[in-house]
Amino acid sequence: MGLIKAGMGALGGTLADQWKEFFYCDALDKDVLMVKGQKRTSRRSSNNGEDNIITNGSGIAVADGQCMLIVEQGKVVDLCAEAGEYTYNTGTQPSLLSEGLAKNIDEVFAEIGKRFSFGGQAATDQRIYYINTKELMGNKYGTPSPVPFRVVDQRAGIDIDVSIRCFGEYSYRIVNPILFYTNVCGNVENEYTRDALEGQMRTEMMTALQPAFARISEMGIRYSALPGHTTELAEALNQELSGKWSKLRGIEIVSFGVSSVKASEEDEQ
Repeated sequence: MGLIKAGMGALGGTLADQWKEFFYCDALDKDVLMVKGQKRTSRRSSNNGEDNIITNGSGIAVADGQCMLIVEQGKVVDLCAEAGEYTYNTGTQPSLLSEGLAKNIDEVFAEIGKRFSFGGQAATDQRIYYINTKELMGNKYGTPSPVPFRVVDQRAGIDIDVSIRCFGEYSYRIVNPILFYTNVCGNVENEYTRDALEGQMRTEMMTALQPAFARISEMGIRYSALPGHTTELAEALNQELSGKWSKLRGIEIVSFGVSSVKASEEDEQ
């Protein structure tokens, strides 16, 4: 099954006039990471009483900042991250329209096992989900206790560990919706929100800060200069968190801001 993009002239009239069924998603709130697609049916639909069946020829809308997933029996079988209106066609191959997503998404799709059969039987559970692919900003962090930062200055003969506290905000983005769906949220009934995940993410972020600081220190950057090197810090954190965030959940840090960084009075002296 795949998607065929509807032509510009084919969308006149009401949705009910064009398709028996039409799947869409209202604008995703900044706190919603994934939501089940809404289905609007016309009088011609043969599946008025079956919410989890997609009729061949159904219309599907995808907006900017969204990735639409087609899921059969709990497995992702197609995706589209390119804005537009499409026709669902059971006679075509998966489209995998993945503009702006992770470069290796095709490999992940094949590895998870897209190409499977139902023993010749039609799928009995088909769902459409929309994943928020916008940059999600305003995630606050703060070190609850001081974190070691190594200060090295060969000219001054300094090579010591100081304890610092660091506060600020970071942003992240879902770049691989297949991994996010498969390993994080699965078949949610309605929606999956940020608060279900961000407590765990904040804890992992704090764990990754120390080795990320070590990478920054190796570059010869002083802790007091961290606010001017947030790009390097974001890259260091992505390296430290790649196993759990990128490779497992399909999430990457976009930016990491430092609003305050301070060493203890004893270390300052």
